[in-house]
Amino acid sequence: MALVFLIEEWSAEAWAGEMAGLAPGLDCRIWPDHGSDEEIDYALVWKPPAGVLRRFANLKAIFSLGAGVDHIFQDPDLPEDVPVVRVVDRDITMRMVEYVVLHVLMHHRRQRLYDGFQRQRKWREARQPAARETRVGIMGLGVLGAACAERLRDLGFQVAGWSRCEKSISGVESFAGDAALGAFLSRTHILVSLLPYTPATHGILNRALFAQLAGDRPVDGPVLINAGRGRTQNETDILGALDDGTLYAATLDVFEDEPLAASSPLWAHPRVTITPHNASVSDPAALCRYVHDQILRHERGEPFTNVVDPKRAY
Repeated sequence: MALVFLIEEWSAEAWAGEMAGLAPGLDCRIWPDHGSDEEIDYALVWKPPAGVLRRFANLKAIFSLGAGVDHIFQDPDLPEDVPVVRVVDRDITMRMVEYVVLHVLMHHRRQRLYDGFQRQRKWREARQPAARETRVGIMGLGVLGAACAERLRDLGFQVAGWSRCEKSISGVESFAGDAALGAFLSRTHILVSLLPYTPATHGILNRALFAQLAGDRPVDGPVLINAGRGRTQNETDILGALDDGTLYAATLDVFEDEPLAASSPLWAHPRVTITPHNASVSDPAALCRYVHDQILRHERGEPFTNVVDPKRAY
């Protein structure tokens, strides 16, 4: 069994070394010095160069190095008959839960306001509503979104989720499909987007959507938190909505183009919090264990789990 690493931006050698230590019987190779294309059985990739995956005639599966798979489906020559497998791992899930809960609480407890008071050396109290007064809405109720919804629910927030298909989570109101999007937005004070990037979600976080958010938040105004995919947001619209009051604040972990240009006005906006696409970073040990387990399943004749639907691209 040969596994090839096609990795942009990170060290392929480090990932291959992690896998070799975990699975010494697995033949780990690094593109482009991987030897014969015909010998490759599996590929672990992050932003693979277009056309490369099609060269591996005996490829059995493509594994994404991160939780998202849109970087794979951007390849116009992606082999149609090879399954693309998402990473679903507790470590990745809990890192996303930590991030979302952190930033929901930061906005809910008005921490940026208190940061300003500290810089001004002002001992001042501001109203802090209870969690039960704040309605959080999560767009994207997959594994990550569902886990975030459950933790926020347990903290006492009124939580709802919106997804393409109906989901059932105890204590979380569910909205599904385009017809229900308006109702979901109109009850939401803090909007969390964990949407995958697909043609249907391109630029969905825009001025028209923000204008539908609830205007009755007990303090401040509507908030956007995007820890999903950068191309689901329109950054010009986000800035405009912040400046005219349609949005009060935003936390952005992802961007239309990454890394975010130093010239972007988002960096200096007083009510924008920026993080460098690290809401749920991939832990090498955890991810390699997951991929190795999937390979062993397949070699035993069992089906892969968490296979991506190519028509929906998630």
